[in-house]
Amino acid sequence: MMRKWLLITVPVAVLFIILDLFLAEHHVHFLWSGIPGFFSLFGVIGCLLLIGLAMALGAYWLQREEDYYERDDDDS
Repeated sequence: MMRKWLLITVPVAVLFIILDLFLAEHHVHFLWSGIPGFFSLFGVIGCLLLIGLAMALGAYWLQREEDYYERDDDDS
């Protein structure tokens, strides 16, 4: 299923970047605004960083061991 979405998403993203080169009017205020596909790449990288941060937060702070509620804290 993941491969199917990847095979659809990547060509559509490339198509939009190519269309951006030819059809969009560019008003460059910053250096990175003139780079074709910058904001698409910036969005993907930002989403991946947020997912990674959420997974790390869940693994190190939220998840508990399987016997967390069954442990006797007096033995510690």
